[in-house]
Amino acid sequence: MSTPTQHSVTVPTARLSSFYFFYYAALGAFTPYWSLYLQSRGMTVTAISVMMSLWYATRVVAPSTWTSLAAVSPKPIRWLRIGCVLTILSFACFLVPAPPWTLYAVMIAFCFFYNAVMPQFESITLTHLGSDSHRYGMIRVWGSLGFILVVTLFGWLIEHNGAGILPWLMLPLFVLLTGSAFFNRYARNIGSHNHATGGFWAIVRQKPVLAFFIAAFLEQLSFGPYYTFFSLYMDHHGYSTSLLGLMWTVGVIFEVAVFFFIARFFRRWDASWLLIISMASAALRWWATALWPENIPVMLVAQTTHCLGFAAFFASAMQLLARYFPGNLNGHGQGLFYGFSSGLGGVLGALIAGQLWQFGDGKVAFIVGGFFALLGALIAWYWLPPSRQARRAA
Repeated sequence: MSTPTQHSVTVPTARLSSFYFFYYAALGAFTPYWSLYLQSRGMTVTAISVMMSLWYATRVVAPSTWTSLAAVSPKPIRWLRIGCVLTILSFACFLVPAPPWTLYAVMIAFCFFYNAVMPQFESITLTHLGSDSHRYGMIRVWGSLGFILVVTLFGWLIEHNGAGILPWLMLPLFVLLTGSAFFNRYARNIGSHNHATGGFWAIVRQKPVLAFFIAAFLEQLSFGPYYTFFSLYMDHHGYSTSLLGLMWTVGVIFEVAVFFFIARFFRRWDASWLLIISMASAALRWWATALWPENIPVMLVAQTTHCLGFAAFFASAMQLLARYFPGNLNGHGQGLFYGFSSGLGGVLGALIAGQLWQFGDGKVAFIVGGFFALLGALIAWYWLPPSRQARRAA
Protein backbone atom coordinates (compact mmCIF):
# COMPACT_ATOMS: atom_id res chain seq x y z
CA MET A 1 0.00 0.00 0.00
CA SER A 2 1.32 3.44 -0.93
CA THR A 3 2.07 5.91 1.80
CA PRO A 4 0.84 9.52 1.74
CA THR A 5 4.37 10.63 0.88
CA GLN A 6 4.46 8.37 -2.13
CA HIS A 7 1.12 9.70 -3.29
CA SER A 8 2.42 13.25 -2.92
CA VAL A 9 5.35 12.51 -5.23
CA THR A 10 3.27 10.96 -8.00
CA VAL A 11 0.31 13.38 -8.11
CA PRO A 12 0.35 15.17 -11.53
CA THR A 13 -0.73 18.47 -9.99
CA ALA A 14 -0.23 20.62 -13.09
CA ARG A 15 -2.26 18.35 -15.38
CA LEU A 16 -5.09 17.96 -12.87
CA SER A 17 -5.15 21.69 -12.08
CA SER A 18 -5.32 22.63 -15.78
CA PHE A 19 -8.60 20.77 -16.22
CA TYR A 20 -10.18 22.55 -13.24
CA PHE A 21 -8.82 25.87 -14.52
CA PHE A 22 -10.43 25.64 -17.98
CA TYR A 23 -13.64 23.97 -16.80
CA TYR A 24 -14.37 26.66 -14.23
CA ALA A 25 -13.09 29.43 -16.49
CA ALA A 26 -15.87 28.48 -18.92
CA LEU A 27 -18.28 28.32 -15.99
CA GLY A 28 -17.12 31.82 -15.04
CA ALA A 29 -18.50 33.00 -18.36
CA PHE A 30 -21.63 30.87 -18.28
CA THR A 31 -22.93 31.39 -14.74
CA PRO A 32 -22.86 35.20 -14.44
CA TYR A 33 -23.45 36.19 -18.05
CA TRP A 34 -25.45 33.51 -19.86
CA SER A 35 -28.78 34.94 -18.69
CA LEU A 36 -27.69 38.30 -20.12
CA TYR A 37 -26.85 36.57 -23.41
CA LEU A 38 -30.27 34.92 -23.50
CA GLN A 39 -31.87 38.28 -22.73
CA SER A 40 -29.96 39.76 -25.67
CA ARG A 41 -31.56 37.06 -27.82
CA GLY A 42 -34.98 38.43 -26.85
CA MET A 43 -35.97 35.88 -24.19
CA THR A 44 -38.30 36.77 -21.30
CA VAL A 45 -37.53 36.09 -17.64
CA THR A 46 -39.78 33.02 -17.70
CA ALA A 47 -38.06 31.65 -20.81
CA ILE A 48 -34.65 32.29 -19.26
CA SER A 49 -35.63 30.43 -16.10
CA VAL A 50 -36.66 27.44 -18.23
CA MET A 51 -33.43 27.60 -20.25
CA MET A 52 -31.28 27.81 -17.14
CA SER A 53 -33.22 24.98 -15.53
CA LEU A 54 -32.04 22.78 -18.42
CA TRP A 55 -28.49 23.27 -17.13
CA TYR A 56 -29.52 21.65 -13.86
CA ALA A 57 -31.96 19.18 -15.40
CA THR A 58 -29.17 17.54 -17.40
CA ARG A 59 -27.22 17.15 -14.15
CA VAL A 60 -29.86 14.70 -13.00
CA VAL A 61 -28.88 12.15 -15.66
CA ALA A 62 -25.56 13.21 -17.22
CA PRO A 63 -23.18 12.52 -14.29
CA SER A 64 -24.54 9.06 -13.45
CA THR A 65 -24.72 8.13 -17.14
CA TRP A 66 -21.13 9.12 -17.83
CA THR A 67 -19.64 7.64 -14.65
CA SER A 68 -21.51 4.38 -15.30
CA LEU A 69 -20.18 4.20 -18.87
CA ALA A 70 -16.67 4.92 -17.63
CA ALA A 71 -17.00 2.31 -14.87
CA VAL A 72 -17.62 -0.59 -17.28
CA SER A 73 -15.17 0.61 -19.93
CA PRO A 74 -11.73 -1.03 -20.25
CA LYS A 75 -10.38 2.49 -20.91
CA PRO A 76 -12.59 4.84 -18.83
CA ILE A 77 -10.53 7.92 -19.72
CA ARG A 78 -12.04 7.74 -23.21
CA TRP A 79 -15.39 8.87 -21.83
CA LEU A 80 -13.87 12.01 -20.35
CA ARG A 81 -12.38 12.91 -23.72
CA ILE A 82 -15.52 12.04 -25.67
CA GLY A 83 -17.58 14.22 -23.34
CA CYS A 84 -15.25 17.19 -23.85
CA VAL A 85 -15.25 16.84 -27.65
CA LEU A 86 -19.06 16.66 -27.71
CA THR A 87 -19.17 19.74 -25.46
CA ILE A 88 -17.30 21.70 -28.13
CA LEU A 89 -19.48 20.44 -30.97
CA SER A 90 -22.76 21.12 -29.21
CA PHE A 91 -21.73 24.57 -27.94
CA ALA A 92 -20.58 25.60 -31.43
CA CYS A 93 -24.24 25.40 -32.50
CA PHE A 94 -24.89 28.62 -30.54
CA LEU A 95 -22.73 30.41 -33.13
CA VAL A 96 -25.05 29.42 -35.98
CA PRO A 97 -28.05 31.73 -36.68
CA ALA A 98 -31.20 29.74 -35.97
CA PRO A 99 -34.81 30.21 -34.75
CA PRO A 100 -35.08 30.85 -30.99
CA TRP A 101 -36.89 27.58 -30.30
CA THR A 102 -33.85 25.60 -31.48
CA LEU A 103 -31.84 27.07 -28.60
CA TYR A 104 -33.63 24.70 -26.23
CA ALA A 105 -32.37 21.62 -28.08
CA VAL A 106 -28.85 23.03 -28.30
CA MET A 107 -28.92 23.92 -24.59
CA ILE A 108 -29.93 20.38 -23.63
CA ALA A 109 -27.11 18.81 -25.67
CA PHE A 110 -24.45 21.27 -24.51
CA CYS A 111 -25.43 21.08 -20.84
CA PHE A 112 -25.60 17.28 -20.91
CA PHE A 113 -22.03 16.84 -22.14
CA TYR A 114 -20.56 19.73 -20.12
CA ASN A 115 -22.16 18.40 -16.93
CA ALA A 116 -21.09 14.84 -17.68
CA VAL A 117 -17.32 15.31 -17.48
CA MET A 118 -16.62 16.93 -14.09
CA PRO A 119 -17.91 14.10 -11.82
CA GLN A 120 -15.69 11.67 -13.71
CA PHE A 121 -12.73 14.03 -13.38
CA GLU A 122 -13.33 14.42 -9.64
CA SER A 123 -12.93 10.65 -9.38
CA ILE A 124 -9.74 10.85 -11.47
CA THR A 125 -8.33 13.45 -9.06
CA LEU A 126 -9.16 11.35 -6.01
CA THR A 127 -7.48 8.26 -7.53
CA HIS A 128 -4.28 10.31 -7.71
CA LEU A 129 -4.60 11.80 -4.23
CA GLY A 130 -5.44 8.53 -2.46
CA SER A 131 -5.00 9.00 1.28
CA ASP A 132 -3.95 12.62 0.68
CA SER A 133 -7.51 13.71 -0.16
CA HIS A 134 -7.10 16.74 2.16
CA ARG A 135 -4.83 18.18 -0.59
CA TYR A 136 -7.81 18.39 -2.94
CA GLY A 137 -8.24 22.13 -2.28
CA MET A 138 -4.76 22.97 -3.58
CA ILE A 139 -5.69 21.46 -6.96
CA ARG A 140 -9.30 22.64 -7.10
CA VAL A 141 -8.24 26.22 -6.32
CA TRP A 142 -7.04 26.61 -9.91
CA GLY A 143 -10.65 26.31 -11.01
CA SER A 144 -11.50 29.30 -8.84
CA LEU A 145 -8.59 31.28 -10.31
CA GLY A 146 -9.85 30.54 -13.82
CA PHE A 147 -13.34 31.62 -12.78
CA ILE A 148 -12.03 34.95 -11.40
CA LEU A 149 -9.99 35.69 -14.51
CA VAL A 150 -12.87 35.09 -16.90
CA VAL A 151 -15.55 36.84 -14.82
CA THR A 152 -13.41 39.97 -14.64
CA LEU A 153 -12.24 40.01 -18.26
CA PHE A 154 -15.53 38.96 -19.86
CA GLY A 155 -17.52 41.43 -17.75
CA TRP A 156 -15.45 44.27 -19.23
CA LEU A 157 -15.73 42.88 -22.77
CA ILE A 158 -19.51 42.40 -22.53
CA GLU A 159 -20.01 45.90 -21.13
CA HIS A 160 -18.23 47.37 -24.14
CA ASN A 161 -19.36 44.96 -26.87
CA GLY A 162 -22.68 43.53 -25.71
CA ALA A 163 -23.63 40.07 -24.45
CA GLY A 164 -24.01 38.74 -28.00
CA ILE A 165 -20.27 38.05 -28.20
CA LEU A 166 -20.32 35.63 -25.27
CA PRO A 167 -20.44 32.34 -27.25
CA TRP A 168 -17.42 33.45 -29.32
CA LEU A 169 -15.49 34.18 -26.14
CA MET A 170 -16.39 30.85 -24.53
CA LEU A 171 -15.62 28.46 -27.40
CA PRO A 172 -11.79 28.69 -27.05
CA LEU A 173 -12.11 27.74 -23.37
CA PHE A 174 -13.83 24.49 -24.29
CA VAL A 175 -11.09 23.74 -26.83
CA LEU A 176 -8.45 24.18 -24.11
CA LEU A 177 -10.51 22.03 -21.72
CA THR A 178 -10.53 19.23 -24.27
CA GLY A 179 -6.78 19.53 -24.70
CA SER A 180 -6.36 19.10 -20.95
CA ALA A 181 -8.60 16.01 -21.01
CA PHE A 182 -6.24 14.34 -23.49
CA PHE A 183 -3.28 14.99 -21.15
CA ASN A 184 -4.98 13.51 -18.07
CA ARG A 185 -5.60 9.90 -17.04
CA TYR A 186 -6.50 7.81 -14.01
CA ALA A 187 -3.79 7.03 -11.46
CA ARG A 188 -4.40 3.32 -11.96
CA ASN A 189 -6.67 0.91 -13.80
CA ILE A 190 -9.85 1.23 -11.74
CA GLY A 191 -11.41 -1.81 -13.38
CA SER A 192 -15.10 -2.71 -13.36
CA HIS A 193 -17.64 -1.58 -10.79
CA ASN A 194 -20.11 -4.34 -11.50
CA HIS A 195 -19.57 -6.11 -8.17
CA ALA A 196 -19.68 -2.89 -6.19
CA THR A 197 -23.17 -1.74 -7.16
CA GLY A 198 -24.96 -3.66 -4.40
CA GLY A 199 -22.55 -2.33 -1.80
CA PHE A 200 -23.02 1.18 -3.14
CA TRP A 201 -26.78 1.24 -2.54
CA ALA A 202 -26.32 -0.31 0.89
CA ILE A 203 -24.09 2.65 1.77
CA VAL A 204 -26.59 5.16 0.35
CA ARG A 205 -29.34 3.78 2.60
CA GLN A 206 -27.37 4.55 5.78
CA LYS A 207 -28.89 7.47 7.72
CA PRO A 208 -25.79 9.72 7.76
CA VAL A 209 -25.31 9.25 4.01
CA LEU A 210 -28.98 9.93 3.26
CA ALA A 211 -28.81 13.03 5.46
CA PHE A 212 -25.73 14.21 3.57
CA PHE A 213 -27.42 13.91 0.18
CA ILE A 214 -30.63 15.60 1.40
CA ALA A 215 -28.64 18.47 2.94
CA ALA A 216 -26.64 18.86 -0.28
CA PHE A 217 -29.89 18.87 -2.26
CA LEU A 218 -31.32 21.66 -0.09
CA GLU A 219 -28.11 23.67 -0.35
CA GLN A 220 -28.27 23.53 -4.13
CA LEU A 221 -31.98 24.35 -4.04
CA SER A 222 -31.14 27.51 -2.09
CA PHE A 223 -28.72 28.62 -4.83
CA GLY A 224 -31.49 28.60 -7.46
CA PRO A 225 -32.22 32.37 -7.39
CA TYR A 226 -28.51 33.20 -7.32
CA TYR A 227 -27.32 31.06 -10.21
CA THR A 228 -30.35 31.82 -12.37
CA PHE A 229 -31.16 35.47 -11.77
CA PHE A 230 -28.50 37.20 -9.67
CA SER A 231 -27.13 39.16 -12.66
CA LEU A 232 -30.63 40.28 -13.66
CA TYR A 233 -31.42 41.07 -10.01
CA MET A 234 -28.36 43.31 -9.72
CA ASP A 235 -29.08 44.91 -13.10
CA HIS A 236 -32.60 45.73 -11.88
CA HIS A 237 -31.09 47.53 -8.88
CA GLY A 238 -28.82 49.69 -11.04
CA TYR A 239 -25.54 47.75 -11.04
CA SER A 240 -23.33 48.13 -14.13
CA THR A 241 -21.90 45.02 -15.80
CA SER A 242 -18.40 45.80 -14.53
CA LEU A 243 -19.69 46.23 -10.95
CA LEU A 244 -21.64 43.00 -11.36
CA GLY A 245 -18.41 41.29 -12.42
CA LEU A 246 -16.77 42.68 -9.26
CA MET A 247 -19.58 41.17 -7.16
CA TRP A 248 -18.98 37.74 -8.64
CA THR A 249 -15.20 38.11 -8.40
CA VAL A 250 -15.17 39.11 -4.71
CA GLY A 251 -16.88 35.88 -3.75
CA VAL A 252 -14.46 33.74 -5.71
CA ILE A 253 -11.38 35.56 -4.36
CA PHE A 254 -12.34 34.50 -0.85
CA GLU A 255 -13.16 31.06 -2.25
CA VAL A 256 -9.51 30.81 -3.38
CA ALA A 257 -8.34 31.56 0.18
CA VAL A 258 -10.53 28.77 1.54
CA PHE A 259 -9.16 26.21 -0.92
CA PHE A 260 -5.59 27.21 0.00
CA PHE A 261 -6.08 26.81 3.76
CA ILE A 262 -8.83 24.22 4.10
CA ALA A 263 -6.41 21.30 4.38
CA ARG A 264 -5.32 22.69 7.75
CA PHE A 265 -8.94 22.75 8.90
CA PHE A 266 -9.47 19.11 7.94
CA ARG A 267 -6.41 18.07 9.95
CA ARG A 268 -8.08 19.38 13.14
CA TRP A 269 -11.85 19.16 12.56
CA ASP A 270 -14.23 16.85 10.79
CA ALA A 271 -15.72 17.87 7.44
CA SER A 272 -19.25 17.54 8.87
CA TRP A 273 -18.81 20.66 11.02
CA LEU A 274 -17.71 22.76 8.07
CA LEU A 275 -20.67 21.48 6.05
CA ILE A 276 -23.05 22.77 8.75
CA ILE A 277 -21.32 26.16 8.98
CA SER A 278 -21.40 26.49 5.19
CA MET A 279 -25.15 26.00 4.91
CA ALA A 280 -25.90 28.31 7.84
CA SER A 281 -23.83 31.05 6.20
CA ALA A 282 -25.72 30.55 2.92
CA ALA A 283 -29.02 31.21 4.70
CA LEU A 284 -27.73 34.53 6.07
CA ARG A 285 -26.33 35.43 2.65
CA TRP A 286 -29.63 34.98 0.80
CA TRP A 287 -31.55 36.96 3.41
CA ALA A 288 -29.06 39.83 3.17
CA THR A 289 -29.33 39.75 -0.63
CA ALA A 290 -33.12 39.92 -0.39
CA LEU A 291 -33.29 42.74 2.15
CA TRP A 292 -30.42 45.08 1.19
CA PRO A 293 -29.67 44.66 -2.55
CA GLU A 294 -28.88 48.37 -3.10
CA ASN A 295 -26.44 48.57 -0.18
CA ILE A 296 -23.08 47.91 -1.86
CA PRO A 297 -21.07 47.27 1.38
CA VAL A 298 -23.67 44.74 2.57
CA MET A 299 -23.70 43.03 -0.82
CA LEU A 300 -19.90 42.83 -0.87
CA VAL A 301 -19.90 41.21 2.58
CA ALA A 302 -22.64 38.83 1.47
CA GLN A 303 -20.58 37.87 -1.58
CA THR A 304 -17.52 37.12 0.57
CA THR A 305 -19.50 34.36 2.28
CA HIS A 306 -19.40 32.50 -1.04
CA CYS A 307 -16.16 31.07 0.32
CA LEU A 308 -18.26 29.21 2.88
CA GLY A 309 -21.54 28.53 1.09
CA PHE A 310 -19.79 27.16 -1.99
CA ALA A 311 -16.06 26.51 -1.51
CA ALA A 312 -16.08 25.16 2.04
CA PHE A 313 -19.30 23.26 1.36
CA PHE A 314 -17.88 21.65 -1.77
CA ALA A 315 -14.54 20.74 -0.20
CA SER A 316 -16.38 19.20 2.77
CA ALA A 317 -18.65 17.27 0.42
CA MET A 318 -15.61 15.82 -1.38
CA GLN A 319 -14.14 14.72 1.96
CA LEU A 320 -17.40 13.03 2.96
CA LEU A 321 -17.78 11.37 -0.45
CA ALA A 322 -14.26 9.98 -0.15
CA ARG A 323 -15.20 8.64 3.31
CA TYR A 324 -18.58 7.17 2.39
CA PHE A 325 -17.58 5.79 -1.04
CA PRO A 326 -13.97 4.60 -0.98
CA GLY A 327 -12.05 3.17 -3.92
CA ASN A 328 -14.05 2.01 -6.91
CA LEU A 329 -17.31 3.20 -5.37
CA ASN A 330 -16.28 6.85 -5.54
CA GLY A 331 -17.23 7.31 -9.18
CA HIS A 332 -20.79 6.17 -8.42
CA GLY A 333 -20.87 8.44 -5.36
CA GLN A 334 -19.75 11.42 -7.44
CA GLY A 335 -22.42 10.67 -10.05
CA LEU A 336 -25.18 10.52 -7.44
CA PHE A 337 -23.93 13.67 -5.70
CA TYR A 338 -23.90 15.70 -8.90
CA GLY A 339 -27.11 14.17 -10.22
CA PHE A 340 -29.24 14.47 -7.09
CA SER A 341 -27.95 17.59 -5.35
CA SER A 342 -26.61 19.72 -8.19
CA GLY A 343 -28.95 18.23 -10.78
CA LEU A 344 -32.37 17.77 -9.22
CA GLY A 345 -31.74 20.47 -6.62
CA GLY A 346 -30.53 22.85 -9.30
CA VAL A 347 -33.43 22.38 -11.70
CA LEU A 348 -36.04 22.70 -8.97
CA GLY A 349 -34.21 25.71 -7.54
CA ALA A 350 -34.23 27.45 -10.93
CA LEU A 351 -37.90 26.67 -11.57
CA ILE A 352 -38.98 27.73 -8.06
CA ALA A 353 -36.99 30.95 -8.42
CA GLY A 354 -38.72 31.64 -11.73
CA GLN A 355 -42.15 31.22 -10.16
CA LEU A 356 -41.29 33.37 -7.12
CA TRP A 357 -39.59 36.11 -9.11
CA GLN A 358 -42.85 37.96 -9.73
CA PHE A 359 -43.16 38.58 -5.97
CA GLY A 360 -40.96 41.54 -5.10
CA ASP A 361 -38.74 41.21 -8.20
CA GLY A 362 -36.63 38.50 -6.61
CA LYS A 363 -36.85 39.43 -2.93
CA VAL A 364 -39.17 36.55 -2.01
CA ALA A 365 -37.11 34.09 -4.06
CA PHE A 366 -33.96 34.87 -2.07
CA ILE A 367 -35.83 34.75 1.26
CA VAL A 368 -37.19 31.29 0.44
CA GLY A 369 -33.70 30.23 -0.68
CA GLY A 370 -32.41 31.19 2.77
CA PHE A 371 -34.95 28.89 4.44
CA PHE A 372 -33.88 25.99 2.19
CA ALA A 373 -30.26 26.48 3.28
CA LEU A 374 -31.26 26.71 6.96
CA LEU A 375 -33.24 23.46 6.72
CA GLY A 376 -30.21 21.74 5.18
CA ALA A 377 -28.00 23.01 8.01
CA LEU A 378 -30.42 21.67 10.63
CA ILE A 379 -30.55 18.23 8.97
CA ALA A 380 -26.76 18.07 8.81
CA TRP A 381 -26.46 19.24 12.43
CA TYR A 382 -28.82 16.53 13.66
CA TRP A 383 -27.47 13.54 11.68
CA LEU A 384 -23.87 14.35 10.71
CA PRO A 385 -21.91 15.52 13.81
CA PRO A 386 -18.65 13.54 14.13
CA SER A 387 -19.48 12.35 17.65
CA ARG A 388 -22.69 10.74 16.40
CA GLN A 389 -20.88 9.23 13.42
CA ALA A 390 -18.19 7.85 15.69
CA ARG A 391 -20.79 6.16 17.89
CA ARG A 392 -22.47 4.62 14.86
CA ALA A 393 -19.15 3.41 13.48
CA ALA A 394 -18.29 1.92 16.84
